[in-house]
Amino acid sequence: MDIFTAAPHDEIVLLFFQLGILLLSARLLGELAQRLNQPSVIGEIMAGIILGPSILSTLFPGFGELIIPQTESAGYLLELVALIGAMFLLLITGMETDIKLIKRHAKTAVSVSYGGIIVTFATGFLLGMYLPDFLLADVDQRIVFALFVGTAMSISAIPVIAKVLMDMNLVRRDIGQTIIAAGMSDDTNGWILLSIVAGLASGAAITLGSVLYIVGSVLAFLIFSFTLGTWFFRKAVNYVQDEVVSSHSLLSLIIIFMFIWGSATHALNLEAVLGAFVMGIIVGQVSRIPAHVHRTLHAIALGIFAPIFFAVAGLKVNVLNLLSPELILIALLVIFIATSGKVVGTYLGARLIGGKDHWTALTFGAGLNARGAMEIIIATIGLTLGVLSQDMFSIIVLMAMVTSLMAPFALKWTLRRVELDEQEKERLAREEMESKSFIAHVNRVLLPIRYREDIDKSTIQTIESVLLKKLSRNTEISVTLLNVAPEADKTKSQQFLKKISGYFDHSEIVLKVVSDSEPIDAILTELKKDYNMLVLGATENQEKEYLFSPMVDELIRSAPCPTMVIHGGVIKEDWNPKKIMIPTNGSLASKKAADIAFYLTEKQDEDVIVLNVIEMSKTRESSVSQSRLESRKEEMARQFVDEIKKIGDSYKIKTSAMTEIGQRAEEVINRIAAEHNVDLIVIGTSIRPGSERLYLGPKVERMLRDAPCPVVVYND
Repeated sequence: MDIFTAAPHDEIVLLFFQLGILLLSARLLGELAQRLNQPSVIGEIMAGIILGPSILSTLFPGFGELIIPQTESAGYLLELVALIGAMFLLLITGMETDIKLIKRHAKTAVSVSYGGIIVTFATGFLLGMYLPDFLLADVDQRIVFALFVGTAMSISAIPVIAKVLMDMNLVRRDIGQTIIAAGMSDDTNGWILLSIVAGLASGAAITLGSVLYIVGSVLAFLIFSFTLGTWFFRKAVNYVQDEVVSSHSLLSLIIIFMFIWGSATHALNLEAVLGAFVMGIIVGQVSRIPAHVHRTLHAIALGIFAPIFFAVAGLKVNVLNLLSPELILIALLVIFIATSGKVVGTYLGARLIGGKDHWTALTFGAGLNARGAMEIIIATIGLTLGVLSQDMFSIIVLMAMVTSLMAPFALKWTLRRVELDEQEKERLAREEMESKSFIAHVNRVLLPIRYREDIDKSTIQTIESVLLKKLSRNTEISVTLLNVAPEADKTKSQQFLKKISGYFDHSEIVLKVVSDSEPIDAILTELKKDYNMLVLGATENQEKEYLFSPMVDELIRSAPCPTMVIHGGVIKEDWNPKKIMIPTNGSLASKKAADIAFYLTEKQDEDVIVLNVIEMSKTRESSVSQSRLESRKEEMARQFVDEIKKIGDSYKIKTSAMTEIGQRAEEVINRIAAEHNVDLIVIGTSIRPGSERLYLGPKVERMLRDAPCPVVVYND
């Protein structure tokens, strides 16, 4: 057995130098591209072209020896880092992929993909049959060469396409999701074709059985990934969140799975980026993963690895090799055939089968025309297998770079003429609002439940289950039901939680029984495991020295995350809040309460009342200064309620704005709630300094005491 050894010292030194220069250049030119209102990917690819043999490495040979790997092992090192960059880019692309949205456009995606593949493969094959002999490595393998050219032209570069769509803020557009889906179909089918052609080139016998084996292995991988693979990943996430105490453990877990899935697709003779993309889709479907993990992955991918990946792709281009008139004409012909074949094929698929309009159909071709580094990988395989000559290799690489640089400009040109339909406008507007909403990013909630012998539908859990179900209508929320019990009562508590869980209709309900003599400590310890919110139920009959109860008060005061206390009133068996009131004073806390209220409202027959109470003293003077003060108060009150009403209107929720004058705000709130048959009051507040007793202010406390309906108190 060979002893494991590191790469030579000099090659490691050069690798670090290359990575530093490539990342610096890519970021600088990416910044310049963005300042010129172009996607940063253009600058990142141009950085590699400028540093490479096309310009600087030829003008300054000494610099070229430093920036371009001079040995096979040095090339492998740099290529490996670039491949990791492509995997990270595809991982976050998968995380941004909306499976539900793609399903709605599946017909278009499939028709666009196969239209592009069939036409591009056919035109590429015909071109390969008539290209000059000197471009072939072996003139006796003309058919294999032509098949290889057709296959190379069929594949699109998903990493380039994904980056362009991200730079242009198109990932969440219907057209962006369809392009990504079609691109993945292109790549999958293209790699299957490449496996077949590579087998022919190596002299292997290609039979129907071997082709079916390749196709079957891909389908088996996808089926496994979205069934057992997803289940296993969810279990791993649950375990890491609940049991692992070290920092960044979830981030490590996702990257581990990315590499494992990449190795699986590579073992199937597909690209590792396909495995990373599939894992990204799986990650995106797991609601328990906190937003900060997503942000960190985006930072790693887009800030470090992706720029290096694109710069390395540009580094491989040598335009100087193609400066003879004959090679220039052939290169232009290859670029024209590749571009026209992809545009015509996708256009016909989108128009004839997908039923899309003229400009939308052209946009698919504009986006999917990018070949990027995937084409360079394919060209390298062709060179290694002895199918391509060095000149043909350079032509295909040039075609890959030119089509990648064309994509952003072509997309901008076609998208100016693509009109959004009303459904997409509404979806994008809603997503824009949700991006600013804190409640939209709540994905893991802890709900402690006290054990009780008598359970019926009038319990506080009815309110909690209804409200949590409404909050999760647009985003998956993982709800953990927690009971703290003595070790001897664990079995009884587990049965109790199982019965309680029947009230909760969520995609993920986790039941936990913890043995601890100090329930508050147990709950606070559990909250450290990446929970976004603590939900607490509070009974009506309170002890005078506490706002809610000793435990609830202490948890609100000590919780490391926001809390939502549900103070229950008498409710009907089928309680469902259709009329919600938001008392507001213009504070940030009241705006967050409004955010919760709007998320709780989902149907046409449900509406929200925004109320501001202008408190006036009992003896109102009629002086000019007093009049001005009252006018200012009334103007500010109108501004407060109108600001929140606009948010409700943007969600297309029936929202009423009210201002009332009274001596005590809490009395007016409760009176208006009773008069308008309000089902739920949502208030926002923050903990105020006080004694051992939880203190949210006398108005909140008096309102809670006399409220005619359940009240949600959100504490930030």
